[in-house]
Amino acid sequence: MKMDKSKILEIIKLKISEKIQNFETLIAEIRASSNDTKSSMGDKYETGREMLQQEINNLQRQLNETLNQQAIVQKISAEPSSKVQNGALVKTDKGLFYISASLGEIIFDNQKIMTVSAESPLVKAMYAKKAGETFAINNIHQTIENIW
Repeated sequence: MKMDKSKILEIIKLKISEKIQNFETLIAEIRASSNDTKSSMGDKYETGREMLQQEINNLQRQLNETLNQQAIVQKISAEPSSKVQNGALVKTDKGLFYISASLGEIIFDNQKIMTVSAESPLVKAMYAKKAGETFAINNIHQTIENIW
């Protein structure tokens, strides 16, 4: 089975770009609506404004996390890997994992691939291992079948 990591990497980069755009749009919309509340709100203005500010802060934090993911993914090469490391596509007897950024599941060539961060407990458990080796996480043993 051949896996085209460059195409998978493109999907991940696209997903991250879309997330960044969504956060930026939401933040801009909330800022715009906070300007509208001044005239009509009166006394409730300060409370509403504080809630909007908290929402902006929350979105800003998520945006920053996504920008960090983007920076990590930009450094990933689509070159083949012989061991589990950042940028490796790992097939175990339990599934396919692409070590990049935690974006959840993506579908590529009708296969489910879980995108996971190098910081995740799963990746820490299998880090630097090679095909044929086993590891366990939460008492669940997995065997690495292939690495690209």
